[in-house]
Formats: sequence, C-alpha cells, structure tokens
Amino acid sequence: MKDNSSDNTGLTAAQISKFKTLLLAKRNEILGNVISMEDEALHRQRSDLSNMPIHMADIGTDNYEIEYTLGLVDSERKLMREIDEALDRIENCTYGICEGSGKSIPKARLEAIPWARYCVEYARLLEKGLVREKDSFIESIFSDQTDEEQDEDSDGATEYESD
Repeated sequence: MKDNSSDNTGLTAAQISKFKTLLLAKRNEILGNVISMEDEALHRQRSDLSNMPIHMADIGTDNYEIEYTLGLVDSERKLMREIDEALDRIENCTYGICEGSGKSIPKARLEAIPWARYCVEYARLLEKGLVREKDSFIESIFSDQTDEEQDEDSDGATEYESD
C-alpha cells in the first residue's frame, strides 16, 4: 500500500516516486545521447585522418563540428550531474526543498524541471547576482577561472563584505 501522506515539501510518496521515475528516464535518455555524440565525434576524427579534406575551409568546418559536438556532450554531462544530485536529494529526503531558501519548491516547477534545486524566487536572485551560490557544482563549472576572475564575474555579489 502506497503512502500518500505528504512530507515537509508538500509532496506525497507517490509524487516523489513519479519524479524519481522521470529523473531516471531523463538520465537514461541523456546517457544515450552522450554516448552516441561521443561515438560520432570520435568516429569522425578517426575517419577524417585517412580522408583528409583538400581545402582548409573543410578542415575548419570539421573541427568546428567536432568541437560543437563535444560542447553539447559537456552540457549533457552537466545536466546528468544535476539529475544525479536530484536523485541523491530524493534518497536524503530533501527533494523539493530549495537549497537556497529552505522553502518548498512548487510542484509545477518540479514538473517542468524535475532536477530543480531552487524555488523560482531564489533562482531569480541567483540570476540577478543578488545572492551567491556556494555549491561545489557551480564552483566546478568555474574551476578554470582564478578567484579574481570569479569575483569579476559575480558583478558585485560576494559571500561577505569587507570592512
């Protein structure tokens, strides 16, 4: 018998189970996309070595297509990481709770973006730079930048104010 009582997120066990199923299906879809894109990019690189284009423009186009595909793969992997973190939140009973404000994330937002970490209000504050995210996921995105470059990118949003 399913438990339909809601927890502090306002979601029932059945709803959380539904979101888990959606997340797992999306993860499998993305995994398939990543594997096929990587195979395509690597196959293109190997096959192009033996059939070197005559024109430099052809080489540039091929390189652009490979880099574009690898960029898509990177984006898909980041989304997979977000989905994995959402699945972890389900296991830790924190799914549906905004990581920034601690408020419940509305069901409509979770239906649109099942891996959502923030409620709409907090996400807007992040986008405007009024709050700063302290999560390792975001830090990993900017790991190529120095601390000074990250501070410049934050447009005045800081973790603390100096006197």
